[in-house]
This record gives sequence, C-alpha cells and structure tokens, in this order.
Amino acid sequence: MSSHEHRLRDLVRLRRVRDRIDRDYAQPLDVEALARGANLSAGHLSREFKLAFGESPYGYLMTRRIERAMSLLRRGDLSVTEVCFAVGCSSLGTFSTRFTQLVGISPSAYKKNAAGATDGIPSCVAKQVTRPVRNREVRAVPRS
Repeated sequence: MSSHEHRLRDLVRLRRVRDRIDRDYAQPLDVEALARGANLSAGHLSREFKLAFGESPYGYLMTRRIERAMSLLRRGDLSVTEVCFAVGCSSLGTFSTRFTQLVGISPSAYKKNAAGATDGIPSCVAKQVTRPVRNREVRAVPRS
C-alpha cells in the first residue's frame, strides 16, 4: 500500500471519528474509546485528528457539547446543571470553564442574556450566528 493510499485510509477513519463525535457527543466519549473504534492508537488518533481538523478530538468534542449547550440555554427551560449533564459533561466546573473559554461569558450569564435572542430567526441561521468561535477561527482585523 502506498503512503498516499495509507493517508486516504486514515482520513476515512478520522472522518468516521468526527462523525461519531457529532452524533454521540452526549455519550461518555474519551480519546481511548474513539481510538479503539477506529483501530488506531490514542496518540496516533490525537495527532492525525489535529492535523486534519485543526483541533484535538477532545477539543472538538467539547466544542460540539458547548454548541448544543448554547442551544439548550437559549430555550431557557433547563438549569445550567441540567444542560451540563444533558450534553454529556460529568463535571459542572469543567463545563463552565470550557463554556466560558469558547463563548466568552459564563453559562448562567449566557442563559440570562440569550433567552429569546433567536426568536423569529430560522434555526439554520441561528445555528450559524450563535456558533462559538474557536481561537483558530478568529478573523483577522483588516489593516488600513
């Protein structure tokens, strides 16, 4: 098998891992379990996933969880703790810290400020404009 064929096979595996994270974000997932499911070592999965998608599998998982948490918090009918566990986090402290890092404000402040903020906006548009911005995605300010 050529190195090109090997790389393509790895990319297929990595896409399957990413799809599993997207689908099963609320389940207890860790890098070891994801790697086992893709027949890769945890270290290889982490390195290759980051090369392919720009962040670690854990970082990608937490971003998916925070995106879903933002949606649940905007609804306003669940507490921050309920949202934390609904998106698959087992530690309120870790959830709050990661949420604040990605969104810029705490989950409770987000819930207070965002309730009803997307009323009347189609869900496909609301999802895009409320998506958390990862550090690597921050747009550069044009120079004058």
